[in-house]
Amino acid sequence: QVQLVESGGGLVQAGGSLRLSCEASGSIFSIDPMDWYRQAPGKQRELVASITSSNNIVYADSVKGRFTISRDNAKNTVYLQMNSLKPEDTAVYVCGATVRTAITWQSIRRYWGQGTQVTVSS
Repeated sequence: QVQLVESGGGLVQAGGSLRLSCEASGSIFSIDPMDWYRQAPGKQRELVASITSSNNIVYADSVKGRFTISRDNAKNTVYLQMNSLKPEDTAVYVCGATVRTAITWQSIRRYWGQGTQVTVSS
């Protein structure tokens, strides 16, 4: 019913930058919040950043000052600008969204993208 597709991952050297995008499609009434998680092998998913439709934003302490989350509500898209990347940022980055597919609050569901690989070399 709702699909999230990430893009923008890749391989960069330490100190480099990447910009991730995640576009939601399907039957969408509203999306609030949208967020980015990351998961390394053998680890649980970690919240990287989250943003509401009113631009309330939270960041993980490990990325504050380096990453910036933003969203384009007209395009149902969330972005993650990642600067000053470190090897410890290496992970699969996964987009998440809490979506209403109808006017009723009972239609709210949590959706996940398939993830995009970010690899930062030393």
